[in-house]
Amino acid sequence: MTYRDYLDPAYVEDFDDWAKEFVIPYEDMKGPAASRNWDSLRRLHDMDADGIAAEVVYPNTVPPFFATSSLASSQGAVEGARDLDYRWAGLRAHNRWLLEFCQDAPGRRAGVFQVMLHDVDAAVEEVQWAREAGLTGGVLLPGAPPGSGVPPLYRHTSYDRLWDVCEDLEVPVNCHGGGAGPRTGSTEIDDMFFLLDLRWWDITRFRHLVMGGVLERHPDLKVVLTESGMGWIPRELRKMDLVYESMRGKAGGDLAYDADSAIDGLSLRPSEYWDRQCYAGATFMHPSETAVRDQVGVDRILWGSDYPHLEASYPHSKAAIRTALQGVPVAEAEQILSGNAARMYGFDLEYLRKVAGDTGPSHDEVFEGVDPSTLPADAARCPAFAGLVEGAAKTRMGSNRGAAA
Repeated sequence: MTYRDYLDPAYVEDFDDWAKEFVIPYEDMKGPAASRNWDSLRRLHDMDADGIAAEVVYPNTVPPFFATSSLASSQGAVEGARDLDYRWAGLRAHNRWLLEFCQDAPGRRAGVFQVMLHDVDAAVEEVQWAREAGLTGGVLLPGAPPGSGVPPLYRHTSYDRLWDVCEDLEVPVNCHGGGAGPRTGSTEIDDMFFLLDLRWWDITRFRHLVMGGVLERHPDLKVVLTESGMGWIPRELRKMDLVYESMRGKAGGDLAYDADSAIDGLSLRPSEYWDRQCYAGATFMHPSETAVRDQVGVDRILWGSDYPHLEASYPHSKAAIRTALQGVPVAEAEQILSGNAARMYGFDLEYLRKVAGDTGPSHDEVFEGVDPSTLPADAARCPAFAGLVEGAAKTRMGSNRGAAA
């Protein structure tokens, strides 16, 4: 079935017109890799082969009436009420398709549904529908950058109803890397600066939620920052704590200024909000990130493969796990690989242990480590192996120069 089958009938004719003009914008939605996004049986086969018992399914296609993924499109201003209406129709079609996609693999998929911030009442209704319907992956929080037509996330009068319903229904709020920044154009140099600025905007969204008082007012709200890396988290928390202390008049130096009224409502330091409510979706987890796990919080980290993206650790996820977690205590590895995600998204670990018994990896495999020289050359596309595979490839090339030629 296609998105067309999940649309309100009132939009089907216009969908057909839109589909005639639609051009696929992403390489991982083209060619032989494309069906990973929607072929349920193929996805299960790939998961089994890769040693993955269950997954959180993030949106990775273009919904009806969008030109690009909704993650990117939400960064641009909505062009009037009709445009907003059609985008909502497209997102609702995606969410209803996603529900059936997850139902195809009971207990093994937690789907992340989508909303828009331009209509908070509609977003609240969609959260309520998704939770009641059985989507357990939480909501994907769109960005609110300059030019998007929506207020910043710290403006509580606009968004408190959304935070309330997510808190009350225990719906995780997922912040995907790259979803918080504005686009300045479509040329190659625009793309370059967009990529260079991604992390800055991701961090800014996190600052807004913390320093803007969202987590203070909603102490049971859970926030997952995924595909943004982990190395920045300890540094940013130290910086935010310093700013906080400075604004309270408790720190000196070049960050000292009198702005206590801006954070009157905050009862905790920023790092304490992190410890209470925030999680890192550790896509492409690298040994350098494993080294800071205690500063991030072992109970805050959720390992991920980034399937079905072309840069995912698939089909080398077992090697990626061994690379990242070599030498990590068993109890910590279990939290990172399964326990934290099960707690966040409601997975049944007893059931998944049976699945994992057939797919692996075993305890021994996880902790045996990886000899970089044994990694295949195509693993180099995945950041989990950054700085490892290239050296291994050069070694193999040097010892097999004649064969390679």
